[in-house]
Amino acid sequence: METVENQDQDQGKELEEQAPQLLALPETSSAAAAAAGDGVEAVHSQSQTTTQTTVKLDALGPLVVNSDGTLSRIANWADMTDAERERTVQVLGRRNRIRIGRE
Repeated sequence: METVENQDQDQGKELEEQAPQLLALPETSSAAAAAAGDGVEAVHSQSQTTTQTTVKLDALGPLVVNSDGTLSRIANWADMTDAERERTVQVLGRRNRIRIGRE
């Protein structure tokens, strides 16, 4: 007859066998050299690459400042004629300035 302790040990072994193994990442060359003790210290540097890309969102139309302060766009902007677009930009410009408190 097995004791409760032996049953617990058996269950613990089963759980260990079922658990996935964690894999480690390989060492970097500077970390490996520092670990080897050849006098090279591991230096961690962070480099940033900046790229400046301009994206024009003219096809989406102007931003609309709603009365509650949220922003949206005009849904039918692509279907408007040039005259409608010009008038809409004028009206929105005035209304948006008022809503954000610049006028």
